[in-house]
Amino acid sequence: MTADVFQVIGQPDDNRAEKVALLSELGFAWADLEDEAYWLDQIVGMRRDVCEELFGASERLWLILDKTARYILGRRDLYQLLGIPDIHWDLLDRLPVPPEGLISRYARFDYAISADGKIKMLELNADTPTGYVEASIATPWLCERAGIETVNDTMKERVASAWSIERPDTAACVAYGSHLEDSGTIEALVKHSGLRMNCVDCLDLWVDNGLLKNGEDQPIHRMFALYPKEWMAHDDGGEALAYAIEQGNLQLFNGMHSILLQSKGLQAAAWGLYELGLLFDAEERDAIGRYMLPTYNKPVFEGGFVSKSMFGREGGSVKMFDESGQLEVEDRDGFDTSELFPVVYQKRADLARIETAGGEFHLLVGMFVIDGKPCGLLGRAGGPITGNASHFIPIGVL
Repeated sequence: MTADVFQVIGQPDDNRAEKVALLSELGFAWADLEDEAYWLDQIVGMRRDVCEELFGASERLWLILDKTARYILGRRDLYQLLGIPDIHWDLLDRLPVPPEGLISRYARFDYAISADGKIKMLELNADTPTGYVEASIATPWLCERAGIETVNDTMKERVASAWSIERPDTAACVAYGSHLEDSGTIEALVKHSGLRMNCVDCLDLWVDNGLLKNGEDQPIHRMFALYPKEWMAHDDGGEALAYAIEQGNLQLFNGMHSILLQSKGLQAAAWGLYELGLLFDAEERDAIGRYMLPTYNKPVFEGGFVSKSMFGREGGSVKMFDESGQLEVEDRDGFDTSELFPVVYQKRADLARIETAGGEFHLLVGMFVIDGKPCGLLGRAGGPITGNASHFIPIGVL
C-alpha cells in the first residue's frame, strides 16, 4: 500500500457557530471552550487496512492485559510494584472477579500510529475514559455529513449491553452541572443505556454507617462514577467509600479490579512476563512484540524514551527524553501525579503528524472498548504529548 495512512479531509465551515450549536443540541456542548476551538472542523480519514488491523490489535491486547491482571491478582508485592494504593488490596482480594475480558466494561486504548502504519499501544484507560461523546455522537454525525464512513456507530449499543448487566442506579462525576465535559459524558452514557437513573455530583455524596448516600439522603447501591479509583487513597472520604464497598453496600462501575488495568505498571508487568517467556502463548507473544512498547520500572533504555506516572491522566506527569537520554519535552499543564504514584519508563513512539487548516498537529488515536469489544475511534490532535490543550478531530475510514 502506498496511500497515506491518514488524510485530512475537507475545510472548516464558514459558519462554525451554526455547527457548534447543532453539536451542542446533540449533546456535545464543549466544541468551543472559553472562545477556544476544542473541535477541529475537518475529518481525518484512516486507511481501511490500518483500521482493520487496529481493531484486531485491540481485541488481542485487551485479552492479553486481562490475562496479565488476573496473574497479578492476590500478589501484594506486585500490587505495590503497580502502584496500587494499599486501601484497595483487601477489596481486590475479596471481591468477585468479573468474567474474562470484562474486568472493565468501559475503556479506551490510546495508540501511536506512525506515518507508515505501525501501531503501538501507548496506554489503556480502563477506569474513567472521557472522549465518549466525541466518539459516539460527534464523530458519526460529522462523518455522515461529510460522506465519510464511520466505525463508531455501535458504541451506543455496546453501552446499553454493558449497563443491562451492571444496571447502575446512579451516574456521578465531580462538579456535575458545571463541568461540561464530565457532565455531558455521564448524561450521554445514561441516555444510551436506556436506563432511568440519577446524575449526581460526587462532592454531594457521603457515607453513613457504610451506606453511600446522595444529597437527598437516599442510599446509592450501584454507581457508575467518573471518579479515578486511585484517588480513594488521598481523598478525605476515600476510606469510608472503600468501607461501603467492602461491606457489600455499594458496587462501583467500572468495578474495583479495573484499577489493575488502569495502572501503567501493568504494561511493565506484561512486558516483563513476555521477556521472561512466561504466561503467554505464541500468538499472544506475537501481539505483544508487534503492538506493545518495552516498558519498565526503571529507565534502562538506550535511545529515546518516555516517563510517566502509573496513574497519570491527560498527559500529566509525562516527560519525553531524546536519543541521548536528555529531557526534551514535558507536560506542564496537567497535574503531576508522579508525586503520589510510582513512575514507568516506556520506549518512545512518536505520533504521526497531520496538516490541518489550523496548523500541523501530532495525532493520537483512541480506540474505545465497551462491553469487551473494540467499537469506536477517537482522534486527538496536539503536541508530542497529548494533554488538556489538545483538540478533538473526528476519524473516519477511507
